[in-house]
Amino acid sequence: MPGSGSPAASLVGRFLVAAPSMPDERFQKSVVFICKHDDDGALGIIVNNKVEDLPLGQVYKELGIEVPEAAAERPVLFGGPVEPTRGLVLHSADYKREGETLLIEGGMALTASPEILKDMAGGSGPKHAWLALGHSGWAPGQLDREMQDNAWLVVDGDAGLVFDPDLSAKWQRALDRLGGGVTRRFDPASFSHQTGRA
Repeated sequence: MPGSGSPAASLVGRFLVAAPSMPDERFQKSVVFICKHDDDGALGIIVNNKVEDLPLGQVYKELGIEVPEAAAERPVLFGGPVEPTRGLVLHSADYKREGETLLIEGGMALTASPEILKDMAGGSGPKHAWLALGHSGWAPGQLDREMQDNAWLVVDGDAGLVFDPDLSAKWQRALDRLGGGVTRRFDPASFSHQTGRA
């Protein structure tokens, strides 16, 4: 039976965009796609930060999977600081593994099975996908507190932005979706850093 986490309050399928005042340096200028948000907490994948010096082809080689040339140099995302060695694949919902895939609103899905990487390498995987190492996680109520502290801005989710290969442009593109008034309110040059914390 659901508790206070009603669907109306859920951020599933939306982006959390780090405000310019984000106090946690691990999340500065990050865009997090929320995959799960309920009474148990929240889970998301940072979609604009890559693991340095780890192309997808290297991951395939380490798993003993034949490397498709087109994917060899594709980056691997740094999904967040939680379980940084665990791989999760954020992908389009045209692919599903029974009991292993979490379907997300807006035509997205999340799969943790290494079998998806084999399917991707063999051409039977999802049309669009990112492999992410680690994820972003929040305990029950933690994300709500961070929202009240204005650490995050909420933007509607969009597969085009999730799968855009231009990682460096995503944060500004996500901010631009908020519209002129909100973006100006969060202009780093004029934003007050008063947060009430010592």
